Formats: sequence, structure tokens, C-alpha cells
Amino acid sequence: MSENFYNDNRNLKFHLNHPLMKKIIRMRERDFSDARQYDYAPTDFEDALDSYDKVLEVVGEICGSILAPKAEDIDHEGVKVVDHAVVYAQGTAETYQAMNTAGLFGMALPRKYNGLNFSMMPYVMSAEIVSRADGGFANIWGLQECAETILEFATDEVKAQFLPRVAAGESMAMDLTEPDAGSDLQAVQLKATLDEKGVWRLNGVKRFITNGDADISLVLARSEEGTKDGRGLSLFIYDRKDKAMKVRRVENKLGIKGSPTCELVFSNAPAVLVGDRKLGLIKYVMSLMNGARLGVGAQSVGIAEATYREALKYAHEREQFGKPIIQFPAVYAMLSDMSTKITAMRSLLYETVRAVDIYKIYNSIAEERKLEKEERDEQKYYSRKADLYTPLLKLISSEYCNQVAYDSIQIFGGTGFMKDFPVERHYRDARITTIYEGTSQLQVVAAIRGVGNGAFVNFIREYETQNIRPEMEPLRQQLMAMTAQYEEAVQHAHDLNCGESWDFLARRMVEMAGNIIIGYLLILDSERDNYYEDAARIFIRKAEAENAEKHCYIMHFDAEDLGIFKISE
Repeated sequence: MSENFYNDNRNLKFHLNHPLMKKIIRMRERDFSDARQYDYAPTDFEDALDSYDKVLEVVGEICGSILAPKAEDIDHEGVKVVDHAVVYAQGTAETYQAMNTAGLFGMALPRKYNGLNFSMMPYVMSAEIVSRADGGFANIWGLQECAETILEFATDEVKAQFLPRVAAGESMAMDLTEPDAGSDLQAVQLKATLDEKGVWRLNGVKRFITNGDADISLVLARSEEGTKDGRGLSLFIYDRKDKAMKVRRVENKLGIKGSPTCELVFSNAPAVLVGDRKLGLIKYVMSLMNGARLGVGAQSVGIAEATYREALKYAHEREQFGKPIIQFPAVYAMLSDMSTKITAMRSLLYETVRAVDIYKIYNSIAEERKLEKEERDEQKYYSRKADLYTPLLKLISSEYCNQVAYDSIQIFGGTGFMKDFPVERHYRDARITTIYEGTSQLQVVAAIRGVGNGAFVNFIREYETQNIRPEMEPLRQQLMAMTAQYEEAVQHAHDLNCGESWDFLARRMVEMAGNIIIGYLLILDSERDNYYEDAARIFIRKAEAENAEKHCYIMHFDAEDLGIFKISE
């Protein structure tokens, strides 16, 4: 019997049943008003949650029975270019068709565009499940999130033109980077010009484009002649049916080999403007990145889950010195640490998803009617939280994913270095997560705002005041002490009065805040289920030691110390 990657993971069901889901679903469904118009729309919260559960079961079944068994073949076969178009590996094409036949695309799109109108929660959970089966396919599946940008910012006419196609299973991509514009998207040079008929035309090259030969692509291009910064960039939709873009090549990558990474050439390609000119980077792509960070967060959790399960199974089966290696402290300590990291990643992931869910729903409601003051306050609160938690999530989850994959290889020993087991594939797939959709270093740049303006401390104080069981009180006291330590370190970094020192110490401060936040999330999870108590204790114990080291480093740092790190020519 094949595995179901949803039903065999109690953690997913736990987070799907978070108390805040009642609020999210009620808001998403506008108090279930769609039930009057669509016979498949839910009539109450229980009905909606049951739909989420059933759809995730289908995703779990397809991933367990079709995608995961084909993942090794997909990795070996990869992708190829035929007549300037991408051809997927057979297993990828079969899985895509199975997902489409099951009606799983357009999960988060409104019903008026033939979507299921689900919240972000089951969609991100599906991305985690897919990633566990095959990290590469997660990119193909997850890029349908680009439709959210069309939904938020395009005209009604453009929405009606493209969104039903996404719900029908057409693929999507975001064409942002170029040979000379990677992390620095302000340097994008692909040109967008209006022709005599008022049609936008795209000319230039894009590189490192995930799923670049998609049916529908969001393309960042320079629409304002003579500009050199982000204010001259606009966002466009390119329709592959126009056949004015060619795939020059696909990259031969270390990992995620089933996902095509393309170099594209646009030759007078017709395109449709999304929203207003000049806002492509400073508004639309910035919004798009929240979804992209969630996607990599889910991918990181899924890959880590897959490689941990392989390592755990092997540790039970492999015997040395007359007993299974899982009985040796050096091994079970590693496995315990891996499991705790995954639990921590997942708690941060779904806390972030709930914040993104709520602020996006409020944005949608605001288009229908004026928000009440309390609603506006909540909208701002969750928007701020999402803006800070998405880079924090991407930073921590991708780094943890790589650590878990690394340790999985170690559990296997020399065998793990061979291609006989999937862990070497997971190890290769994991490596990209700290790089694309903004490197770990760029996530620190995005998250450090929450350190400087005190926002992270404000969120921590909210967690600190939550009611918990008496037996968890010592853990809260540890976190409170860690918070005081964090504030002292931040104050010292600030008192150095040196921007370069602040930037140099930024990662340590962001990670200190992240450790405290995750510690509280695990305590709160254990309030709903004792299963999470061990993870909370293990994580906080280790986080306390890590934060003490970072605190010591920062407190003994001086601006003059920067000189010893600079490489002389």
C-alpha cells in the first residue's frame, strides 16, 4: 500500500486545526455567502475545514503514490530543450497531469475564476507535502502562487483573461533575474516599449528563471526610457501562446533537477501591463516575494522532513557493534536535533502563513467595502508581522533544511555519499533553498528592520503574556532572560553608532530574535498538544546556548574590530 504524505504526518493536521483558522476561514468565505451561488462552497466552518482536509488527502495520495516513487528517475532524467521549449521528465509530466485531473490548481483563487477559494494554509501545506516527495516539483507546483499578484493588482479584464487558465492547470513563472541583475533587481534591463497600436513589447534576456517556459509568466521589465533604478520598472504578463519568447537553454544544476531553470530570449514579445507603470519592483514584486518566501519555507520543511525520515529509518535498520545505531547517543542526539529543527521550522512557517492569510484577506475585503477601525488596525498588524516573519522564515527554514540534510548524510555514513539512497538527492536539493528567492544574507537585510524598530520585541512580548501551564513556566522564564539578553545586545550594537558594524552584527541579532520567537511558538503549540513539549524543551535549551554565544560576541565587539575581517588585496 502506498503512503499518503498528508495522513502520515500528524503535524499537518495539528496546524490545520489552529484556533485562528476559524477567523481566517470565516473572513475568507465572507461568512459563507458563496454557498448561495456555488453548490460546492462550504456552508460553515466545519464544512470548509473538511474540504481542506479532503483536498490535502488527495495531494498526499498523489505525492505518496505517484511523485515520490518517480523522484529518483526525475532527478536522473532532468529536463531538456526541444525546439526552444522545455520538455519535462516523464514522472514530472505524469504528476502534473494527476494534479490537474484532481482539480488541485487554483486552490487559493476565488470561485468566480474557477478556484477553490481556499485560504493560504492548505495551499502552503500542499507545497510542503509536494516538497517532501520531490523538491524540484515543488517549484513547478508552487509558482501558481504568482496568480495572487494578478488577483491583487491587475484589472478585472486581465484577471478574467488569465486566472481561469491558472485554475485549469496552466503553469506560471516569475521572470525577474537577468545575467547582470540577480539580487539587485533594480539593474533589470529587459526593455518594455509601447508600439504604435498601444501593445507593450518585450525585448531582452532573462536568466535563472525557474519554470521559465511556463504558460503564463510575470515579467519584470524596464518601461521608462532613461531610468536606471527600480522606479523605471513595470510588471507584465507574457502569454506563451504568442510564441515570441524562446528558451535558449536550461541550466545543468546541482539539485532540483526536475525543475527547469531557463535562459529566455524575448523578441518583440507582446505583453499585458499589470497594474500601473513604474510600480513593478517597488510594489508588485515586493508583494510577490512574500509568497515566494512562504514557498521556499514550505519547500525547506518538506525536504527536511523527507531526509529526516530516511535517516531515522536507516538508523533503526543499520547495526554496528551488535545493535542498531539509533541506540548510540551520538546518533540519537543528532536525530533528536533534526526532528526538533523540523518542528521549529514548521511552527514558524504556519505562524507566518496565518499572518499572510489575514492581511491579504483584509486587503481583499477593503476592495469591497471600507474597513472598520478595528479591522484596519488588524490589517496593519498582520501586514507588519508578515513583512518581518517571511524573511525570518526564509532565513531560518532554509538554513535548518541544509543542516538536517547534512546530518542525514552523516547518519548514513559512507553509504549516504553514494547514490544508493535518496538522502544524497535531498542534500543536493536542499542547497538551493538558502540562495534563491533572496539569499540568506538578503533575508537578514529584510528582517533587521524588526530589530532596529523594536517590532520583534513587541511580538515577543505578546507571546510572553499568553496563558500557559505551570509546568511550562520555567521555559518562559528562560525565554524572558534570553529576551533581556537580546535587548542588551541590540542596544550595544546600536551604541557603536556605526552602520557597518550594525550590518555586520545583523545576522546574529536576527537569529537571536528568531530563536526566542520559535521558543514561544513551541510552548504555545505544547499548550494544545503535549506532543510538542519535548521539542519546546530541546529547542529552548539549545537556543539559550546559541543566544548566549551571540550575545557574548556582540557585547565584546567594537567598530574597530571590522578591520580584521576585511580582506586586503
